[in-house]
Amino acid sequence: MSERATLLEARGVTKSFRLGASLLKVLRGVDVSVAAGEFVALCGASGSGKTTLLHLLGGLDVPDAGSIRVAGADLAEMSRQAVAQFRNKEIGFVFQAYHLLPELDALENVALPARMARLPNSEAEARARELLARVGLSRRLEHRPNELSGGEQQRVAIARALMNGPRLLLADEPTGNLDSESGEEIISLLGDLHGERRVTLVVATHDEKVAGHAGRVLRLADGRIVN
Repeated sequence: MSERATLLEARGVTKSFRLGASLLKVLRGVDVSVAAGEFVALCGASGSGKTTLLHLLGGLDVPDAGSIRVAGADLAEMSRQAVAQFRNKEIGFVFQAYHLLPELDALENVALPARMARLPNSEAEARARELLARVGLSRRLEHRPNELSGGEQQRVAIARALMNGPRLLLADEPTGNLDSESGEEIISLLGDLHGERRVTLVVATHDEKVAGHAGRVLRLADGRIVN
């Protein structure tokens, strides 16, 4: 662990889900600490709780117990609206299934977080164009998701995640829906952007090749970090 300031910290995080009459315990007291500027891979088998933990770390869900702090802010102490506003500004998400809006073109999808933050349209569009150029899609601005390949859709999703200059970028199996060549291009792009923009990057993956790009690997098993 470096001497850089801690950006992300989780302590004693637990999470269970009700399945009929049963209670499925997914996370059983997880502790995570990530320094500002780190690239961390969160590894584990399918069903190990990686996605659940990532959603909790990013404020998309709330833990049953424990605390999560991002950039000094305790998410549990914030209202839902405050968490949403904080998330839009400070946290970027990249999902396995892209989650692009099908009725919007690439430029509109990328600009959306800035428009939600009430940035002037002209500034939002200029920033979106710059990000799409950076991810290699300057000629695909007006294409909708169904006109793009999987790798191109994920590039749009990465550009969208970086739109508001977040300090924390969370990626959940970002290569999971891609062939090996496209997947390698995406994880290399994420690594490059991590270095260029000094964003803290946490990638959940079951792929050891993806994990090999990270500076540190955390392994999740039986609801706990095991290393």
